[in-house]
Amino acid sequence: MKAEARQIVLKSRAEIEKMRASGRLVHQVLQALAEMVRPGVSTAALNDRAATLIQRAGATPLFLGVRNPQARFPFPAVICASVNEEIVHGVPDDRPLQAGDIVSVDCGVRLNGYCGDSAYTYAVGKVSGQTQRLLNATQEALTLAISEMRPYERWSRIARKIQAYVEKFGYGVVREFVGHGIGREMHEEPKVPNYFDRSLRGSDFELLPGMVLAVEPMVTGGRPDWEYRDRDRWSVVTKDRSLAAHYEHTVAVTENGIEILTDGK
Repeated sequence: MKAEARQIVLKSRAEIEKMRASGRLVHQVLQALAEMVRPGVSTAALNDRAATLIQRAGATPLFLGVRNPQARFPFPAVICASVNEEIVHGVPDDRPLQAGDIVSVDCGVRLNGYCGDSAYTYAVGKVSGQTQRLLNATQEALTLAISEMRPYERWSRIARKIQAYVEKFGYGVVREFVGHGIGREMHEEPKVPNYFDRSLRGSDFELLPGMVLAVEPMVTGGRPDWEYRDRDRWSVVTKDRSLAAHYEHTVAVTENGIEILTDGK
C-alpha cells in the first residue's frame, strides 16, 4: 500500500522480513571486507571479494551498472569504496590503501526481490586521533538518529538532532547526498536528509509503520562543499580535501518501534 501524498511505499511484515534477509547479507559482506582492510590491500580487491560473496548468495549487486548523467561511464563495481577525501560513490581501483587512510564502503544487494543497503567507514591501520574522532562522531550521529526514530515522529526533528550533533564538533553535514526510502528498489521515496532548514519544510514526513529507510549521515572534517573527481565523475570529494566519513543502516518503522535490518541479526 502507499501513503499517497508522497507515494511512499509501506511494507508488510513479510516484506520487512525479506528485507532483513537482504540486510543480513550486506552485513556479512561488510564484515568480510572489514577483515581485509589493511595497508597494501586495494579497493579493487575488496570489490572482488564482495562480488564473490554476493554471487554465492544468489543476490544481485545494486550499484553495478547504475548510470549517472554526470559520470563518464556506468558504475563499474559492486561496492562504492571512498578513500579519505572521497565522500561517497568512490570507484574501486588497484591503488593500495596506506596506513592512516580511511575507506568508506557502501554495499547494496537485491535478494529475492528486496533490497538492503549499508555503509561503514574503516580505519586502515592506525589513524590519527583527529581522524578517529571524525569516524566516531559520524557513527554516533547514525546511532543517535536511530535512537530518536519512533512511529509517528517527524523526520525533521531527528534531522535537526543529527545536524546539531555533527556541527558541535566543527564538522560539516553533506546536504546534496542523503538517505532514502528502500524496498523493491534501491531508491524510493522519501528522501532522508541529515540536516534541516526552511527549504525542506515541504518535504518533511512522518515516520509511518511500514516505512523502510536507508539512514546515512555523511560527514566531512571541514566544510561540506563537494565536487566530482574529474577522472570518473562518480567519486564525490570534499572541495577542501578534508576527510569524510559515511555510515548507513537500513531501518524499518513498525507499530512496535524501530528495527535495524542491516545489523546482522
